[in-house]
Amino acid sequence: MAARSVYLDYAATTPLDARVLVAMLPLFGEQFGNPSSIHRWGQSADTAVERSRAAVAAVLHCSPEEILFTSGGSESDNLALRGAAFAERRRRGAAHILTTPVEHHAVLRTAQSLARDHEFELELLPVDEHGLVDPESLRKRIRPETAVVSIIFANNEIGSLQPITELGLICRQAGVPLHTDAVQAASQLPIDVSQLNVDLLALGAHKFYGPKGIGALYVRAGLAIDPMLTGGGQERGLRAGTHNVPLIVGLAEALRITAAERDAHARQYAALRDRLIHRVLREVPDARLTGHPTRRLPNHASFVFRGIDGNSLLAALDVAGFGCSSGSACRTGDPEPSEVLLALGLPREWALGSLRVTVGRPTTEADIERLADALPGLVDRLRRLGGAAA
Repeated sequence: MAARSVYLDYAATTPLDARVLVAMLPLFGEQFGNPSSIHRWGQSADTAVERSRAAVAAVLHCSPEEILFTSGGSESDNLALRGAAFAERRRRGAAHILTTPVEHHAVLRTAQSLARDHEFELELLPVDEHGLVDPESLRKRIRPETAVVSIIFANNEIGSLQPITELGLICRQAGVPLHTDAVQAASQLPIDVSQLNVDLLALGAHKFYGPKGIGALYVRAGLAIDPMLTGGGQERGLRAGTHNVPLIVGLAEALRITAAERDAHARQYAALRDRLIHRVLREVPDARLTGHPTRRLPNHASFVFRGIDGNSLLAALDVAGFGCSSGSACRTGDPEPSEVLLALGLPREWALGSLRVTVGRPTTEADIERLADALPGLVDRLRRLGGAAA
C-alpha cells in the first residue's frame, strides 16, 4: 500500500478546523442579513459581527473598538502601513519609514510603493545572520520625522522571532507608531498587544485553521490612521464594504480555539521541529539551518542546501509525497534566491537551495521520520544532476 501524502506547508495555509465550519454555517443560511440593516435580519448579523470582535479582542487583550476586520493579512498590513504613514505625515510632517529587508512582501512592497509613489523616505534596518533587528540599531535610526516603523513578529520564511516588546518600547518612547505583521505569530504564540508595546498588529485567519479571505487589524485607541478603502461607514469608517459575516465569525472562532489549545500544540510542534532539524543537520551534507536556532516559531524548520535549486527539491519532494515550501521564486525561467536569505548574508549558491518545513495539528512523528529518511537521497540526487530536477 502506498504511503500517505504528507502536507508540511502549514505556514502557507492551514485546513479549516471542522469546529470553525460548524460556527460559520448558520451565517451562510438563515442568518444571512446585512449587519448595516436596521431590521431583525440585519441586527442578527450585526450581533454576530460584534460578538466576534469581542472574542478577537479578548485573545489580543485589547478593547473590541480596537479591532478592524479586513480581507486578510495583506490588506491589514497595507492598511496599517499606508494608513499610519499618511496620517502621521499630515499630523506632524513625518515622512520617514523604517522597516526591515526580511518583511513579508505585503509590508516591503507597500513601503517601497510609499517611497516611490508618495515621496516617503524608506530606510531598511540591518538584520543579523538570523534575520533579527538589534534594538540599539532601531534606537539609533528612529527620529522625529519617522512616520511609522514596521517589523515582522515571526518571519514566515525563516521562523525567527523579533524582540517586539523591546522594539515597541523604543518606538513608544520616541512617539512613533509600531506596526507588526503577526500573521504567522498568532497561530502559535500568545499575543498581548499591551505587553508587546505595538500600535498596529495584523492577523490572517487561514494561518490558524480559519477561513481564507478574512483578517483583522488591531489599531491602538487614540492612533489615527487614514482609510485605504472608502465608501460606507463600516469599521469606524476605516474599512468600507459590507461585512463578510460568515468569515468574520470563522476568524473569531478559529482564534479562540487556537488560544485555548496553543500550549499543547506548541509543545507538539517544537518536538517535531527539533527532531527534523537534528536529523537534517546530522545526515545531509552541506546543510544549514536558517533563522535563529532557538528563538523561532515552534512549528518551523528551514534550511539551505549548497549547490541545489530549491524549486527542484520541492518538485522532487512532491513526487515523493511531501508538500513543503521554498524561499526561492522562479522568474522568467531562472531561479532567483530569496531576498530574505540574501539579507542574512548567505551566498547565492546556498540561498538558492532553500527548504521550509512547517508542521501542523495532524503531523506525526512518523511523518517527520519519513521526510528525514527521504531528504538525504533527494538532495544527493539533485546535486549529482547539477541541481536540476530529473
